[in-house]
Amino acid sequence: MNEMTNIPALMAEIGASARRAAGELAFATAERKHAALIAAAEAVWARRAEIIAANAKDLAFGREKGLSEAMMDRLMLDEARVRGIVDGLRTVAEQPDPVGEVIAEWEMASGLNIRRVRTPLGVIGVIYESRPNVTADAGALCLKAGNAVILRGGSESFHSSGVIHGCLVDGLKAANLPAAAIQRVPTRDRAAVQAMLTMTDSIDVIVPRGGKGLVGLVQREARVPVFAHLEGIVHIYLDQAADPVKSLNVVLNAKTRRTGICGAAECLLIHRDVVETVGQGVIRALLDAGVEIRGDATLQAIEGVSAAGAEDWGHEYLDMKIAAKVVDNIDNAMDHIRTFGSNHTDAIITEDAAAAARFFAELDSAILMHNASTQFADGGEFGMGAEIGIATGKLHARGPVGATQLTSFKYLVTGDGTTRP
Repeated sequence: MNEMTNIPALMAEIGASARRAAGELAFATAERKHAALIAAAEAVWARRAEIIAANAKDLAFGREKGLSEAMMDRLMLDEARVRGIVDGLRTVAEQPDPVGEVIAEWEMASGLNIRRVRTPLGVIGVIYESRPNVTADAGALCLKAGNAVILRGGSESFHSSGVIHGCLVDGLKAANLPAAAIQRVPTRDRAAVQAMLTMTDSIDVIVPRGGKGLVGLVQREARVPVFAHLEGIVHIYLDQAADPVKSLNVVLNAKTRRTGICGAAECLLIHRDVVETVGQGVIRALLDAGVEIRGDATLQAIEGVSAAGAEDWGHEYLDMKIAAKVVDNIDNAMDHIRTFGSNHTDAIITEDAAAAARFFAELDSAILMHNASTQFADGGEFGMGAEIGIATGKLHARGPVGATQLTSFKYLVTGDGTTRP
């Protein structure tokens, strides 16, 4: 029987292997996990030519599928990006091991000592699209937190992810940890995704990382708990007290640095009082940079701005496009964000500390920023080394999900022959 044509049997075996590996990882020492990650980083660098050659196959596949330039950029690996993967693995390796950390400790009058201690979640399923570096990030973070992981990457990154996964397994073997601790679903068949969503016996949590279609599918059909990484419908609000230079620099960076990442700005809101000063300068700079601007009636008066339709509000372009709208005040700006945002990342540009404080207090996005580019919405930039995604839900994990967020906890209770009256 060909396992590639028997997806249920394939996934059952992967799940059972992951559960066994998770049992070993739960008490693996910090030193062995560190050694595995360092060895994996060395393998990635040693095999960089192989990774880039595999990536060339993926890029050809992406071109055949007609992927956008932004999506092709997400997919592409060169030596500099491979170096970034190596650096990410090393950074995660050097972080403190979260497993066993005492979160809280207290004594009860009964004589009991109670500790709340971090513990692995168990087996994590990660379903992601396009970006092959997620293979390394997700594998490293799950391992650091003592979890086994089942990786199901996008069809576009199939070859690159395969080689990167091989490097992670090289690291596990070098550290004498179970190779099944980091497994990759070795098929593009979408039936494997459907199987993962119902593997309640072997998977403890699913992390979807991708577009609205993927995340929506997972949220609708998963029987396993989900850490949702929803769309990055990222807003930047230029307040009436916005500094012109900061506005220009931040908005240009937030939109154009890398358009295909989830922290890229997708909608610009401009206070009416600064449209003709700060706003026009920013709009013209975006146009000069090659950004297509879809504006409301007021902004269409600026040459080069096209008309926004209803579908442009709350749209994730992941491209050199941005929606733009004039608002009367900060309340209108926040109302727009609440209506059309995705609770991912939103920013205010202002020199008014009270306005920034209101923005922070009254909006409920996972990440809120003041006078900073939304491209910083990234676990690495938050000091986490890497991230498995940015969770936009409210339960357990929220914002960048690093190794610490991939743990649960247990209570350790110590007495001295203590009995309850």
